[in-house]
Amino acid sequence: MGHKVILAVCSLNQWAMDFQGNFQRIMQSIKEAKELGARYRLGPELEVTGYGCGDHFLEPDTFLHSWEVLAEILQHPDCHDILIDIGMPVMHKNVGYNCRVFLFNKRVLLIRPKMSLCDCGNYREPRWFTGWAGRRTVEDHYLPGIISRLTGQKTVPIGDGLISTRDTCLGSEICEELWTSDSHHIQMGLDGVEIFTNGSGSHHELRKGHILDELITSATRKAGGVYVFANLLGCDGERVCYDGKSCIYLNGDVIAQGPQFSLQEVVTIGATVDLEDIRSYRNYVKSRCIMATRSESFPRVEVDFTLGPEDPTVPVYLERQAWELLTPAQEISHGPSLWLWDYLRRSQQSGFLLPLSGGIDSSSTACIVFCLCCRLHEAFHAGVEPVIKDLRRILGDDTFVPTSPKQLCSLLFTTVYMASANSSEQTRCLASRLAAQIGSSHLELSIDLAVKAFMSIFQLVTKMTPKFKVHGGSVRENLALQNVQARTRMVLAYLFAQLSLWSRGRNGGCLVLGSSNVDECLRGYMTKYDCSSADINPIGGISKTDLRMFVEYCRDTYGLTALHDIAASPPTAELEPLEGGQVAQTDEADMGMTYEELSIFGRLRKVVMCGPYSMFCKLTEMWRGRHSPLEVADKVKHFFRCYSINRHKMTTLTPSYHAEAYSPDDNRFDQRPFLYNASWPWQFAKIDATAKRLLDHSDGNSTTAGSAEQGST
Repeated sequence: MGHKVILAVCSLNQWAMDFQGNFQRIMQSIKEAKELGARYRLGPELEVTGYGCGDHFLEPDTFLHSWEVLAEILQHPDCHDILIDIGMPVMHKNVGYNCRVFLFNKRVLLIRPKMSLCDCGNYREPRWFTGWAGRRTVEDHYLPGIISRLTGQKTVPIGDGLISTRDTCLGSEICEELWTSDSHHIQMGLDGVEIFTNGSGSHHELRKGHILDELITSATRKAGGVYVFANLLGCDGERVCYDGKSCIYLNGDVIAQGPQFSLQEVVTIGATVDLEDIRSYRNYVKSRCIMATRSESFPRVEVDFTLGPEDPTVPVYLERQAWELLTPAQEISHGPSLWLWDYLRRSQQSGFLLPLSGGIDSSSTACIVFCLCCRLHEAFHAGVEPVIKDLRRILGDDTFVPTSPKQLCSLLFTTVYMASANSSEQTRCLASRLAAQIGSSHLELSIDLAVKAFMSIFQLVTKMTPKFKVHGGSVRENLALQNVQARTRMVLAYLFAQLSLWSRGRNGGCLVLGSSNVDECLRGYMTKYDCSSADINPIGGISKTDLRMFVEYCRDTYGLTALHDIAASPPTAELEPLEGGQVAQTDEADMGMTYEELSIFGRLRKVVMCGPYSMFCKLTEMWRGRHSPLEVADKVKHFFRCYSINRHKMTTLTPSYHAEAYSPDDNRFDQRPFLYNASWPWQFAKIDATAKRLLDHSDGNSTTAGSAEQGST
């Protein structure tokens, strides 16, 4: 019958510093694991505290409360006869570590600290933790009294050790250690580890999901063995969202996987594995066998317990699965909507309010809320208890049962079209049509009276009357007249967010949603403290190109026909006077660059880490035959000027759902200054000189910016 083991892996929707709620979700996952017959349970990274605690990890209270939660888990009757792998912070010799803590039958077996910390992109782990330096070494950790009194233990091993049961051996990696270039699973596998475990906090990013599959497939195909991966789920209090997607792999094949972006707070999956499949797989590869004979040993903590089932006839998996992932449009539908739901239900607010302009950005935001309502309706009728409980609490009705997504949208979502003298009839109609199709409570108002009041105050004080450019005004006047409209909309948005539900006889207020996309934030094409300023922004990390794709997906999936005309309309802020009733101002003309170019600039700046000169060199190759070197130089310099003079706006960006690797989110994801010499004199001079050389050599020879640079060295 082989040597079978039953393993369970859990995705948890934790909340930073919510020790009570986090404990309850951990206990639910342990109970569900035991119901699956599992003898080992793995949870995600830092599940006791939540991952996004930030500088709370520097507070002694955080370590104290973590041990208090662990004490509750140790003595809970549901935690007997199962090997439990918990993620929490531990302080050892006055050094804070991000750890896995192994528990079995009211005893702490091993504390395994994280060795490779993540310090890029969204992560600043070395600010709070230190990586464990001792490879294949353990030492004694003195347990706090609250644990010693329960377990009778004075010390427990801490370090780079393994867990040996009567039937197999387990070894941990923690999140980043799977991604790093010297992953630990190879050496652990050579020393006989058959089950690799990874409690992770891996954030969602568009088109990222395949990377996890490739990493674990490669790891288990080279090393053999079972890889058990647990991930966080939802928004734990930060800009990132975790997609769940916990999984179990065997010898290069996925054998169990959880859903992406579940509305459940706890998702537990399991698999029964025959260890003989690992042993025969490894023994067949003789080069691996030779390496294993030379491998150094890890310290082991022995446990008198077997991970095998009591019933030896329990079946193992029958065939490999395909790695299932959502399309990018579905990711936009599911990820930001889960993020919004977590924010709404935990902020004690009663709905969302969105200034709906009829353009593609605000319409995309509206569609994300509608997608949320569709998912909530489906989950409610599927009996998802957290959704039922939270919806009824938010709406103040203990007997509420939704009849349709549109009904939910009417209760949770208020849209407002804020017209001015510069607004077109087309955008008003588009906003109204979309609101009717998704079912939002839609309002229309004019901001002209409020704008006139602001301008009257200015005229009274200065005795001056500014004019739009088309009426003979200067660029400065023109910009000021646009900005006062935009900022007036922000003030009114918050007024209606606080009082619109009150005016309808309902309790609570609304969260104001922003709708500026990642490309406009990067370029700084937004007014500081205008209606792009909001409580949260679900599309602030999504490109214009992806938003168009998402709008088309919603049009086809939900039959929102208004989106056809919205997608076909040129993006415009509608802040300047109309010409013959038609829009005369377009975003791309105002910006001096297309949204496609902006995405390219953004990726080269952030993902490829280009400065002005290296960006110019790459683009002369990329745009060869499309733009001359001088044209490329002009575009690059224009981008960097605009980026520089508007960088200060990033300090006030609305917290946005992180979805894109070139996000300009200041001091969180993008660690760059906000005050520049916007003329970039040294860099631009280098670009101009290289562009001139390329132009001088454009006689049919394939001279490139790169070769010109080499020639000048």
